[in-house]
Amino acid sequence: MARTALIFGVSGQDGALLARLLVGKGYQVHGTSRDAQLSRFDNFDRVGVRGQVRVHSAATTDFRSVAQVLSEVQPDETYLLAGQSSVGLSFGQPVETLESIAVGTLNVLEAIRFLKLKTRLYHAGSSECYGDVGEAANEQTAFRPRSPYATAKASAHWMVANYREAYGLHACTGILFNHESPLRPARFVTRKIVAAAVRIAAGSDERLQLGNVDISRDWGWAPEYVDAMWRMLQHDRAEDYVIATGQAHSLQAFVEMVFSAVGVDWQTCVDFNPDLRRPSDIAHSVGDASKAERELGWRAASTLEQVVARMVAAEQGKPWPVVVG
Repeated sequence: MARTALIFGVSGQDGALLARLLVGKGYQVHGTSRDAQLSRFDNFDRVGVRGQVRVHSAATTDFRSVAQVLSEVQPDETYLLAGQSSVGLSFGQPVETLESIAVGTLNVLEAIRFLKLKTRLYHAGSSECYGDVGEAANEQTAFRPRSPYATAKASAHWMVANYREAYGLHACTGILFNHESPLRPARFVTRKIVAAAVRIAAGSDERLQLGNVDISRDWGWAPEYVDAMWRMLQHDRAEDYVIATGQAHSLQAFVEMVFSAVGVDWQTCVDFNPDLRRPSDIAHSVGDASKAERELGWRAASTLEQVVARMVAAEQGKPWPVVVG
């Protein structure tokens, strides 16, 4: 019998890539969207799973819809990827961010407990919980969130741990550092930079507006990170794992790589706009994924240069690798 997986938040970058991975492994894949009848699921076409994922309407902030879809699907594996995903937007919509992430996570946990399901749960955590770090953060590093998004994610992280310890749920959190692909929405700064650079190289006279380019991040390749999610649920013990490359680069370095890939001098077409700075931000973020390598056999394989090249190629309409391997 094929295993069954349910992905809350299947239409986003990680949801679509994970659906592609699971379909390739022979799973029966189900996914949720707030209104499955109205959602276009464009990412399904981009990863080649249109017609291979059964979609359901469910909002994680609505307990009844969460319990209903879990009861109907009876998944062997559940992946919780839903929720407001923009750090910047969380400053403007802090209540919606907290509800969609913290309350949404609590609803899924409580529904699994209430229905007495044997499903294994993966919860999408975030490196934003750490705040600024000096040395690479691991599973023992303290959380010091610096945004409403990070605060909500930290709350959800500890709720997962509590339900694992108090009720014996097989529930784990992947503390993922930044991971990119051509499926990133345009509001994310990495996709914003790539899209603008490709347009400028094609003749646009626009200028790219950026805020603080001195920040540094640990950027990886998203298809590799959804493979890590799957590996976590194959592990006999439910534990939390940092998923990262271990290499940090500044946003300016990212900009330079992108514009170099399209043959344009970035300094001639980029402006710095202080209005785009966040009320508070993380200066330096890098992760230590040695536990994932040791226990799951997972290690980041792609360099940032490779990530940039693939994103640029996709923006130019060229093919890009959807799955790992």
